[in-house]
Amino acid sequence: MIQAITPIDGRYAGKTQELQAYFSEAALIKYRVHVELEYLKSLLPAIDQDTSVVSDIERINCNDSAAQKIKEIERTTNHDVKAVEYWIKDQLTALGHEASCEWVHFALTSQDINNTAFPLMIKSAWTEVLRPKILELHAALVSLVNEWQDIPMLSRTHGQAASPSRLGKEIQVFAERLERQLELIDRVPYSAKFGGATGNFNAHHVAYPEVDWVGFANEFVSGLGLERQQTTTQIEHYDDLAALMQGLSRVNTILLDFCRDVWTYVSRDYFKQKIKKGEVGSSTMPHKVNPIDFENAEGNLGLANAVALHLASKLPISRLQRDLTDSTVLRNIGLPFAYSLIAYKSALKGISKLLLNEQQLAVDLEDNWAVVTEGIQTILRREGVSGAYEKLKELSRVNARIGEEEIVQFIAGLDISDAIKDELRAITPHNYLGIKLTK
Repeated sequence: MIQAITPIDGRYAGKTQELQAYFSEAALIKYRVHVELEYLKSLLPAIDQDTSVVSDIERINCNDSAAQKIKEIERTTNHDVKAVEYWIKDQLTALGHEASCEWVHFALTSQDINNTAFPLMIKSAWTEVLRPKILELHAALVSLVNEWQDIPMLSRTHGQAASPSRLGKEIQVFAERLERQLELIDRVPYSAKFGGATGNFNAHHVAYPEVDWVGFANEFVSGLGLERQQTTTQIEHYDDLAALMQGLSRVNTILLDFCRDVWTYVSRDYFKQKIKKGEVGSSTMPHKVNPIDFENAEGNLGLANAVALHLASKLPISRLQRDLTDSTVLRNIGLPFAYSLIAYKSALKGISKLLLNEQQLAVDLEDNWAVVTEGIQTILRREGVSGAYEKLKELSRVNARIGEEEIVQFIAGLDISDAIKDELRAITPHNYLGIKLTK
């Protein structure tokens, strides 16, 4: 695949292969055929037509070879959905049901098929590929939380030393954020448009005015596992798809945040990385073991979000009853899924290579005794010591570096009871960790 235009189908083809069943041209054709055939099976009894064809419809199989044949028909029709219609008619004729051919795509517009096929594709890809991979990432984070729940570490706010925390709790932050966003995404319905050329069932109603076409369409779309939008133009609103794309981008932003934090921890030597024999970190510096998996994930998460957010902002906007801009944009729906999947796999690989360097975490804490001044001044305020905050502020300003010795001397000079002094002396950067919040 060295001639592929994008790395999705080239360099990273091995990481995105499972998405071909949902977002390739062949996959789209197969989903269109599925919708057309299901519609035919529902339509015939609704308009009192011969239903003996229904059992034979089940025999029609749109495999890769059939999808290629449909593409060949499209070269003549210059219309993708019409090519699907013609291919189905050919199959019915071959099965001896030529009389039923005119019921294929009866009273429909292309978007009745497209705006039903795409939500089916997206729903399947999300529930069968992307969501499970996010859950795999979440499980990997939870495993780290459990492993590192008692590891003290120096916090950094504004890049400066701050009140210590536990490493497991800092990982739990990301796990909890992912949980919340998945809950929100799970509430987003998968919606379809099904109502004729401009959403009014004009052709359906003029041909069979006695049929409850709204009820028919609701039941048909529901039977496919989707929700039907009730009042539409020629196309669906795309509002729910926009919500999914925005939800995906929030998940990706959380993971991007995580990747940057881990990258920083690696740069501070909190983590080492497992070395694979034969791998090269730098083409010129033999000692380098770069955090490339987290960098790869960060880059692809950014690409995924760029496309996802464009889809979310573009698709819900259409001139009057329809323009064609949604069609060309929607064909790229696989991109945010593919870039995300590449990123998730890279992040998982990076996580699997992390080796905790407890010694460096301990050194960092020992070098920053100033962080306990918060706890000391808070206890002094509790005891009614006037200007407690200012006293600790002066200590930190006078001393370029505050170590254990400076803290001990400061406590010794306070006009407080020995019991309170013992309480203060017991505070160290290694145990000033607050409440254990990890699950």
